[in-house]
Amino acid sequence: MPKAAQWTAGRRGLLTHIRQTLQPDAAPRVWFHCASLGEFEQGRPLMEAFAQQYPTHKIVLTFFSPSGYEVRKNWPGAAYVFYLPLDTAANARAFVEAVQPQLAVFVKYEFWYHFLTVLNQRRIPTICVSAIFRPQQAFFKPWGGFFRQILGRFTHIFTQNEASVQLLHSVEVTQASIAGDTRFDTVVATAAGPPKLLPLLEAFVASDTAHKRPVLVVGSSWPEDISVLAPALQRLMSDATTSGLRVIVAPHELHESGLQQIEAVLPGQTVRYSRATPATAASARLLLIDSIGLLRDLYRYGSFAYIGGAFGKGLHNTLEAAAFGLPLVFGPRYAKFQEAIDLITLGGAHSVTDSAQLETVLRSWLRADQPREAESVTNRQYVIDHAGATPKIMTALSQWFHPEAVNS
Repeated sequence: MPKAAQWTAGRRGLLTHIRQTLQPDAAPRVWFHCASLGEFEQGRPLMEAFAQQYPTHKIVLTFFSPSGYEVRKNWPGAAYVFYLPLDTAANARAFVEAVQPQLAVFVKYEFWYHFLTVLNQRRIPTICVSAIFRPQQAFFKPWGGFFRQILGRFTHIFTQNEASVQLLHSVEVTQASIAGDTRFDTVVATAAGPPKLLPLLEAFVASDTAHKRPVLVVGSSWPEDISVLAPALQRLMSDATTSGLRVIVAPHELHESGLQQIEAVLPGQTVRYSRATPATAASARLLLIDSIGLLRDLYRYGSFAYIGGAFGKGLHNTLEAAAFGLPLVFGPRYAKFQEAIDLITLGGAHSVTDSAQLETVLRSWLRADQPREAESVTNRQYVIDHAGATPKIMTALSQWFHPEAVNS
């Protein structure tokens, strides 16, 4: 079902469904809202920490986008998962009345006027986490008074960087402080945790020589990325000095036409993950991932990574790959992502504008281990150094969230 149809169908009779689902349950609740899957992964460590610290409280998780809801609607960390109703005054009142949250947490970008107004009127502590702001946003324009009112509804805003705090203070939004980006906590835990056993990946990357095969992981690719990748990979794989390269491609969206396009333009023997056996994976040169939920575990098998999205609307998650120490390359549209800017500055990531530049970067990694290893250390250390936002936020919550007072 297309996203637009899922979005519409998911909200049909939604408030009635929410009321009927929650009414029999008298347990205290907290509300976490995420726009989509990326924001979920950003908020996940905070939700997990909250559940551990306040086990008597149940988490109500909402999504705006089908791409988040459909993937995580059965996530066991939340007691209830719903779509967010449309932001109208009536919907906001009805939703908050049904959920009765003792705390509301919005992750990164969601600023809904009516929901925030109702929460503010009812004196429900409401925080925004992992937020990042830029001068070009409406909040900071001379005509942005209405949008600044929205920010004023938050009890507190935790930002990713100091520049965002200064921007907020410049428009007299003073209830803000830097805590960092909670995504770092997620990716550090994933990289440090026990590896997920993926026999097909083990077979694909195995080498019968003393040296490990170089493996490029292409994460969250769009057609625009494939158009840039294909010529570079065709040249590399036809060159005897670099023909040992193996490629794992994980498209952002799994449509049959898109999978067929990748198979048609990328070189070498290709096998789809869902159809592979250990034998066919071992002989393939390109493994096409046509299953969801695998990407963050795929980076464990890579030597370096291409992160998709930056030839289109914007760069996808670079931290999952950086946490495993993979040198990174991506397209030109990354300015909204502080971690991408940082990694380029530190030398662990590269931005390219065309296929020739991409080929140059990949060749440099394939020809010399030492520079690649230095970039690996840089990226892994960067992620470790920036972890810790979750405990900072959990400690600060005690200023506004007093469950014992509410329940007494």
